[in-house]
Amino acid sequence: MNKLYFGDNLDILREHIKDETIDLVYLDPPFNSKRDYNLLFKSPKGHAADAQITAFEDSWHWGEQAEREFGDLLRQPNTDVAEMMRALRGFLGENDMMAYLTMMANRLLELNRVLKSTGSIYLHCDPLASHYLKIVLDAVFGKESFVNEIIWQRSLPHGNITKKYGASHDVILFYKKGDDAIWNGSFLGHREQYLKDFYKFKEDDGRVYRLISCINPNPNRPNLTYEWNGVTKVWKFTKERMQRMHDEGLIVYSKNGVPSYKGYLDTMKGTPMQDMWTDISPLMGVSNERLGYPTQKPLALLERIINASSNPGDVVLDPFCGCGTAIHAAEKLQRNWIGIDITHLAISLIEKRLRDAFPSIEFEVEGTPKDLADARSLAEIDKYQFQWWACSLVNAQPYQGKKKGADSGIDGLIFFQDDAEAAKKIIVSVKGGENINVAMIRDLKGVLEREKAEIGIFVTLAEPSKPMVTEAVAAGFYESPVGKSYPKIQILTIEELLHKTKRPEYPDLTMGSLTFKKAQKEKKMSGQEGMF
Repeated sequence: MNKLYFGDNLDILREHIKDETIDLVYLDPPFNSKRDYNLLFKSPKGHAADAQITAFEDSWHWGEQAEREFGDLLRQPNTDVAEMMRALRGFLGENDMMAYLTMMANRLLELNRVLKSTGSIYLHCDPLASHYLKIVLDAVFGKESFVNEIIWQRSLPHGNITKKYGASHDVILFYKKGDDAIWNGSFLGHREQYLKDFYKFKEDDGRVYRLISCINPNPNRPNLTYEWNGVTKVWKFTKERMQRMHDEGLIVYSKNGVPSYKGYLDTMKGTPMQDMWTDISPLMGVSNERLGYPTQKPLALLERIINASSNPGDVVLDPFCGCGTAIHAAEKLQRNWIGIDITHLAISLIEKRLRDAFPSIEFEVEGTPKDLADARSLAEIDKYQFQWWACSLVNAQPYQGKKKGADSGIDGLIFFQDDAEAAKKIIVSVKGGENINVAMIRDLKGVLEREKAEIGIFVTLAEPSKPMVTEAVAAGFYESPVGKSYPKIQILTIEELLHKTKRPEYPDLTMGSLTFKKAQKEKKMSGQEGMF
């Protein structure tokens, strides 16, 4: 069941996910913020500033694709959605927001289809579009399916606000598919001062308790009005239960005879979770969780949602899975999962994250090249996706000089360390075309000299010619302090990498930790651990 899909989630949902097979959907789609978000790769000390590459462009524009998807909305069977989207277009016009809502509406319809009647959906967004998205959700799931608008404080207070209040929260819209949706609830642990003020008593066996009045705060309960211990009141319990509690020693009487019952701390789950979440801190730059993905959410946030609205063994779906926090949380909490993303940057990052956190994990990846024909097809469709995927085959950071299109002769970077000195660098050059020649090897040698790199890796879709191999050999060897020589220029074909018949050769005492931040190894949690 556990699968990662590379591709457009609309296509994946329609072609691969069956009706009513998902227990919980969490989605954190782009917010239509009109910003470019850069994936940050840390560089070791002594090297250039941190490398960045555009992970996604969070802006939508009305055009042919939006018009086509809007037409799909008008033709699908949910007439509430068709009418609502027509009304929104009449109000908003053909602009960026309408293009964004059109994209979201089509995908929400598919998510409604795949969700079980006992399932729930959590849509994570920001106040720029949350009010419009709630209207779309009402149309797709029915306004009676709305459960909560959850406010999560995603950042610390801003200090540079001059003409408005600081924007420091996200919105999570929570809808259930049916009346019997799974709900386990969530509780916050009691505050220390609360425990100090109220849980003042202790039994001989060490159990801590507080005294809670037996008087009912609702005076209009004639069936609970009776005399007890000489006092007539409206009580919280029936006379029979009051007698049973008295016999079990659970009632304590005040000087005037008014009873209170013992509320033991170990039977109290905590404070029921409200719809304002301020107890889960955002990921700061120094957080051990942070992997460099621009919109990464805390693991604790997803654990709370998954625990509350699913059970172990259920299926969790994230159709915009980014760096895979929801997938990570689902695996940790013993749920099955499906993740979808449209970039190889995200898919390769999630693969590495899962294998680092859960070394024995097993899952499938669909949509990434499995053979040479698939690789050629990807290279023809999108050269950047091909480059990012090829870099993942050699465990290299993708590199584009912050933006697509900036060609510096570097498509990827690997950092390694083979002595007590500073980290060293490997340059990766990826070629997805059929026409490769010896001049490209010479160019790579020049890049090594310019960048002061020790090794260059030339990854090619086509087979290298004999002059290319000869030129690579002529570059000589990197003599490592570990006492071994490594070819200065290494040519690796996609076919060799796919079949694992060759791999990059270099020493690394850090086991790859300089190139990518490693996710912490996890212990899977059982039951509903982590709810409190």
